[in-house]
Amino acid sequence: MSVGDAYSASGVDYNALDEFKRFAQSQASSTAPALHAFGMNEVGGCRGESAYLIELPDRYLAFVEEGLGTKNLVADAMEALMGKTYYDAIAQDTIAAIVNDLITSGAQPFVIAMHCAAGSSEWMNNRARWTALVNGWKAACDAAGATWGPGETPALNGMVEASTVVLSGSAIGQIAPKTNRIAGNVKEGDEIILVESSGIHANGLTLARTLIERQPEGYLTRLPDGRSMGEALLRPGHLYSTLLGTILNNGIVPHYCVHITGHGWRKLMRLDPPLTYHIDSLPPVLPEFVALQKWGNLSDEEMYGTFNMGVGFALYVAAEQAEETIAIAKQVGFSAWRSGRIQTSPTKQVVIEPKNIVYTGATLKVR
Repeated sequence: MSVGDAYSASGVDYNALDEFKRFAQSQASSTAPALHAFGMNEVGGCRGESAYLIELPDRYLAFVEEGLGTKNLVADAMEALMGKTYYDAIAQDTIAAIVNDLITSGAQPFVIAMHCAAGSSEWMNNRARWTALVNGWKAACDAAGATWGPGETPALNGMVEASTVVLSGSAIGQIAPKTNRIAGNVKEGDEIILVESSGIHANGLTLARTLIERQPEGYLTRLPDGRSMGEALLRPGHLYSTLLGTILNNGIVPHYCVHITGHGWRKLMRLDPPLTYHIDSLPPVLPEFVALQKWGNLSDEEMYGTFNMGVGFALYVAAEQAEETIAIAKQVGFSAWRSGRIQTSPTKQVVIEPKNIVYTGATLKVR
């Protein structure tokens, strides 16, 4: 099975989504001159990156709009099974999807907004659930060092299923001083530092749900470490804003950062230049991914091309800064690994040597 086939079979075709995104980017770019009336400029090359950047005289502003995806359907299923809500974790997952994209530019978030679109106003009758969502959102904003700003809570009867909500949001951050901007200036010999994920985060959930729901015990299926699959999936995603802020405060400006979400490890080659991202050492694979691979009879190529496989963030740094970067990660509570290097190449590709996997640039078309 080639990369992307399993996900397409579960109902999500990234090729179709990415074609829409690329067309939207091409049309949106023509609107950039409107910023000039406000004394601002769009930063060249930011479209297609994780964060949109605006240049001011003394700083950059970064803007991100992002959504949770379908992970709250796991929380709904587990609430029905266990009689308790998991929406505090779901709130952090949503903010992690937003903030972890924002910080790849070198920005730190200062305002976060919530968009909670319910299929029916009846969703709000479950006070314990929405209380957990609100409290979890506030706690995640505190952890990210950001103000919870505006929000929107429409009831979209007939558009969203009545039993659920669509969670998304946005954030604004700043890069100051301007020298903290992470601009994608990678070079031959830069090292690839991989940082742990807490688990599946919010990527690949449609495929994961499809595979889990085929199991006789569904979300209550036990993993070797004793957790149920539902509990494993609902461990909240990490926020990496403190990690990146500490790295920058220590005088290290990564040459590039990647938030590993949809498209899995193919995201490592998000930059345009034809480079090879050579991975020669792999972090441990978490039990939930081992189970999903077995249940779906998925190849390593499909797994690493869809899921984060235990890695939520990647930093590309100068070789002489690699060990200090790993030490800082440990200092703020994350495991990190010196896992590969960047090489000049006639074509863009990710090479995962221990698994004999090569993803070519054609498998990632997000620009």
